[in-house]
Amino acid sequence: MPALRLMDPETAHGVGIRGSPLSPTDAEADDPVLRVEIPQWGHAQFSNPIGLAAGFDKQGEAMEAMLKAGFGFVEVGTVTPQPQPGNPKPRMFRLVEDRAVINRYGFNSDGIAPVLERVKAFRSDRAAAAASTAASGEGAGGEADAEAASGVSALAPRHGGPSAQTGGGATIAHRTASGLVGINVGKNKTTEDAAADYTAGIEAFAASADYIVVNVSSPNTPGLRDLQHSSQLRALLGAAVAARGRAAAAHDPSGRWKGPPLLVKIAPDVDDAQLTDMVEAAIGAGVDGLVVSNTTVERPASLQSEHKAEAGGLSGEPVREKSTRVLRRAFQLCRGRVPIVGVGGVASGQHAYDKIRSGASLVQLYTALAYEGPALVRDVKQELAALLKRDGFASVQAAVGVDAAPTEADSGRL
Repeated sequence: MPALRLMDPETAHGVGIRGSPLSPTDAEADDPVLRVEIPQWGHAQFSNPIGLAAGFDKQGEAMEAMLKAGFGFVEVGTVTPQPQPGNPKPRMFRLVEDRAVINRYGFNSDGIAPVLERVKAFRSDRAAAAASTAASGEGAGGEADAEAASGVSALAPRHGGPSAQTGGGATIAHRTASGLVGINVGKNKTTEDAAADYTAGIEAFAASADYIVVNVSSPNTPGLRDLQHSSQLRALLGAAVAARGRAAAAHDPSGRWKGPPLLVKIAPDVDDAQLTDMVEAAIGAGVDGLVVSNTTVERPASLQSEHKAEAGGLSGEPVREKSTRVLRRAFQLCRGRVPIVGVGGVASGQHAYDKIRSGASLVQLYTALAYEGPALVRDVKQELAALLKRDGFASVQAAVGVDAAPTEADSGRL
């Protein structure tokens, strides 16, 4: 890791991705207190609630390595329909004094086709490993292996087998996957039909993704955040839900499977009225969850780095409290209707615990990984497990939202 810090941030990131198969692995079984079940997603189970946020593995090149590092789930992307280079370099800046990063990548993406092939190959490799384990008598394989070998999500229904559905677009799953992969989809910079781009991504990845995130909150694609406005968001997400339904029907003509959970990722730079409109638009459209939040365009006065005035989205420690406030308010507005993935400034088990107590069912990190390396994942999980036990919680779910009871001060402001 010290050697990578001598390189410019984007070069270091590329080296890290290419070298990810050599990263340290966390072979220790997760503490049972960390296991998470999401009822709204067909009781999908996560071995732990700590996920890798979108932006690290944009092209789907490090899924296996990151899961082996101990993440409970990994989010690939943002993926756009067609390949695009993103914004001119330099476009990523370390704010070392602030434990932060500013990026203005602009959805640099290989496009759907190559990323989808990598996801399918990942599924096939995992299926082959599971089949080998089953053949040696060390685990179960069978029909699930054949399904996964075709590149299908670990949580998609097994053809010819029983399935269950518990509302929304929840994925059918009553077994624990050894690591889940979500896909974050976006639009190409020059597209005039945003809905067409998002629906293309959803239809392409529906059978291979364990969940899909509609990213309308990156500050680095012109006009993208305008899609968060209530009427536009409701129309876009309505189209997204319909696309998910079409893809699910193509995969499972019986109609019992409704497709992978569909989430929307929102910005932290909103007031209470805007957040209220966004939450109601998302839930009204039939979305299954929120990711709170993306990077911020604000620049706190506390920033010390020489790069603090660079354009782009700020992530890391300076956004942590702000993103947690937005998360807490979103949890109050959701009223248990959909789960929330909390992201923004997480660098310790305490930070993850704060997100959970503020309303997050799952938590993601990314920027801290650039500073601390893959060993951070194990440390976060161990500290989080200790905090849950210290406070008498038997599970992550038991702690979700315990600090988010509404007060008069919550009404009308963030």
